[in-house]
Amino acid sequence: MSSILTNASAMTALQTLQQTNKNLSTTQNRIATGARVSEASDNAAYWSISVGMKNQSNLQSVVKDSMGFGKAILDAAYTGLDEAIKLTSEIHARYLAREQDGVDTDAIDAEIAELKTAIEEIALAADFEGQNLLASAGASVNVVTGYIKGDGTAGSTETKTLTLNAYDLEAETGNMTDADTTEASLVAMREAASELGAMKIRLDAQLSFTTKLQNALDRGIGQLVDADMNAESARLSALQVQQQLGIQALSIANSSSQNILQLFR
Repeated sequence: MSSILTNASAMTALQTLQQTNKNLSTTQNRIATGARVSEASDNAAYWSISVGMKNQSNLQSVVKDSMGFGKAILDAAYTGLDEAIKLTSEIHARYLAREQDGVDTDAIDAEIAELKTAIEEIALAADFEGQNLLASAGASVNVVTGYIKGDGTAGSTETKTLTLNAYDLEAETGNMTDADTTEASLVAMREAASELGAMKIRLDAQLSFTTKLQNALDRGIGQLVDADMNAESARLSALQVQQQLGIQALSIANSSSQNILQLFR
C-alpha cells in the first residue's frame, strides 16, 4: 500500500543510514586516536582495567627514576672511594718507607699529609645533587626499588626500598697514623667499596626487571585498547560505500511519494 502519511521505505532507509553514520563515526574516532577503547562508554570493563594498568606503568616510571638517581649517587661514591683506595695504598707505602733508617722523614710526612688532604677533598667532592655518602656530614640514602600494587584497601600497597649506607671516608684519614692503622683503613675502604658494588648490582638487576615489567604492562594495555589499524582502514572504506548507498536508498524511498502525484494528474 502506498501512503503519503507513512513512508515505510524511507523510515527503513533512514534508520540504516543513521546506523551506518554511527559506525563510521566510531571507526573514524578509532583511526584518529589509535584506540578502540578511548573512553568508558566504548567498553567500561576494558577501560577501567587499562586505566589501572596505565597508572601502574606510570608508577614504574617513578621507580625507574628513583633507581637511576640512586645509581648516580653510587657511581659518585664508588668513583671517589676507588680513587681514595689508590691514594691510601700510596700512604701505606710511605709509612713503610718511613721505617727505613736514613730517609727524610719530614719529606715523607709532608707527602703523607698531602695525600690525606687529597682523600678528604675526594670525600667532599663525591657529591651528587647534595647526596654524599663519603663526607662526614653525609648520610645514608633510601632509594625506591619497587612498588607492589595492592587490592585497593588501606595499607595493601607496598613500596620496596634499598638503603645506600654512608661511609665516612673524610674521617678515615684521621685513623692513618702508621703502617698498621693504614692497612686497617685499606681493609675498611675495600669492604665499603664492595658493599657499594653489591648495591649497584642489585640496582642494575632491579632496573632491568622494572623496565621489562613496564614494557609488559604497556603491551597488555595495547592488547586491551589499541585499534587494529589495518582492520579499521578496511572497515572505513566499507562504511563509506555503505553511507553512499544509504543516501541513494533514502533518496529513492523519498521519491516514491512524488510518484503518487502522477496518479492525480
